[in-house]
Amino acid sequence: MHVNRRGALRSMIGIPGIVLSGGPDTRAHRRTYRGAPWRLADEVQFESEGAVLHGLLYVPEEQSGKLPVVIMAHGTTATVGMVTDKYAEYFCENGFAVLLYDHKNLGRSGGEPRQEINPWVQCRGYRDAITYVETLDVIDPDRIALWGDSYSAGEVIVVGAADERVRAIIAQCPVCGAELPAEELSDATFEVIRKTLLEGDVAGSPETTVGPMPVVSFDQLGSPSLLKPIQAFRWFVDYGGRPGTCWENRVTRVVPETSVPFSPVLCAPYVKAPILMMVAPDDEMVHANYDVARFAYDAMPDPREWYDIRDGHFGLLYHPGEVFDEATRVQVDFLQRWV
Repeated sequence: MHVNRRGALRSMIGIPGIVLSGGPDTRAHRRTYRGAPWRLADEVQFESEGAVLHGLLYVPEEQSGKLPVVIMAHGTTATVGMVTDKYAEYFCENGFAVLLYDHKNLGRSGGEPRQEINPWVQCRGYRDAITYVETLDVIDPDRIALWGDSYSAGEVIVVGAADERVRAIIAQCPVCGAELPAEELSDATFEVIRKTLLEGDVAGSPETTVGPMPVVSFDQLGSPSLLKPIQAFRWFVDYGGRPGTCWENRVTRVVPETSVPFSPVLCAPYVKAPILMMVAPDDEMVHANYDVARFAYDAMPDPREWYDIRDGHFGLLYHPGEVFDEATRVQVDFLQRWV
């Protein structure tokens, strides 16, 4: 695939669902990548689970026909301006449209209660994002890829198993669980997960809710947080504390009690699209267990690709950086071969 990398993104005026407000968000969403200005649409909006989700749509300036698209969302509470936008710019520079959005209840997206994360609800957000991009004239509906990091990387495995519209998956440092699920991998187990995702009751209860609490903390004795490693604290405070991210150091996590638990591992044998698992052997996050991710990968059908990435859970989320460059090169190569 040959793409002219010198141009800026073309104007998005006239694309359905885009609002050009000219307000402060316009300034927040102007980026510079390798010296070239990138003009982004201020807001892309679509509905999911009773809320309006907000994001950004990237389209290469020079295009020929309908474009493949990568749908992206960040991990636990992180928002679009926390390095995922740099991934999106790189993908766009290499010829892909990108829809990058904040999950429900987070960042610029709507939804209540604020700062609540629920994996079932976030998976439904991915499915509604797929439905949204299918309405855009510039997008080829047969060339849709999903991208997720950390918590969201586990979610794209589940969505990729349940939704036949997905043509490729990138799961970056996926949260597949601290240990293997007690349930066996089976058609019956997966069918329960699929039906729960599509139409099940995924509301939480006091017994299935953790928080509100800090996302990260430097003092686990005095102020314990959801994410405990000091590497998480350093990254979130650095990138989340920058202007325009709308990130808050507060979270409530809901994992509803369902007849079969939410589990990327239990969905692994049913993934229907080529998948790239980019995993850190020295991942600091307990629920991003390397061996559990490998078990899930080994259960997946071909085509599948495994890539060990260095510097732990957050190394590839530092931009600019060598690990970021390595990760994006590998991911673009995968997308160009499969989408």
